[in-house]
Amino acid sequence: MQKDSDKNYKSLLVKVEQHVATVTLNRPEIRNAFNDEMIAELTDAFNTLGADDDVRVIVLAAAGKAFCAGADLNWMRAMADYSYEENLADADKLAQMLKTIYECPKPTVAAIQGDVYAGGMGLVAVCDVAIAVKIANFCLSEVRLGLAPATISLYVIRALGARASQRYFLSAEVFDAKKARQLGFIHERVSEEWLADEVAIFCSKVVKNSPDAVKTCKQLLHDVADAPITDKLIADTVKGIADIRSSEQGKEGVQAFLQKRKPDWLTAD
Repeated sequence: MQKDSDKNYKSLLVKVEQHVATVTLNRPEIRNAFNDEMIAELTDAFNTLGADDDVRVIVLAAAGKAFCAGADLNWMRAMADYSYEENLADADKLAQMLKTIYECPKPTVAAIQGDVYAGGMGLVAVCDVAIAVKIANFCLSEVRLGLAPATISLYVIRALGARASQRYFLSAEVFDAKKARQLGFIHERVSEEWLADEVAIFCSKVVKNSPDAVKTCKQLLHDVADAPITDKLIADTVKGIADIRSSEQGKEGVQAFLQKRKPDWLTAD
């Protein structure tokens, strides 16, 4: 069953179907460039969907030819007249939006149907999985405008890698989907006609898994990636496996496997 969001977002379209939520950037006339309104709506949408038990995976998609061109020019013009304190507050809203998506307890998938520039790179980087069409181009273009990708850097450097980031942060070079795949910034590159199918296939795999285990794995990835292996980290992982083994879904999953039946999270519907 499909249900549309009951919230009247101006810059987003949101729907949920068979445990898969799709959040679509819907400002195609300006290449889905974001402003303060879109930032607030993305924050609200991912907070809401992250807390919805019916949702098991969230797709971030976009309408039109571009995925996201970064910041809206009109918004940037307004920022030029902001005080330092206003710029701080504005940047913090963007930072909190990125953090909300990155820390969303549900797996997130960027379905990239077109070009990704500047702040749009941050939207891709905060998603767990990124699938792009072959014709998509990518660019960290901030230095051309005398700016720096500061807020998105926390996530882009993790997704792109420090060495590649040195090149593309400093040069503002455009790179294609093939290069993005080679660098690990995206996971798959597909023909335009296959994007929806590829995203759906991945989502269908996630939906089959234990929601609690998926949530635990996502937190585990955040906690362990690039962290030094210390006694505390080892103790945390020991506690993690003990907790999930003794959880309701952990017990159900093992019993279902031993009894050669489907676990209840697949039969509840």
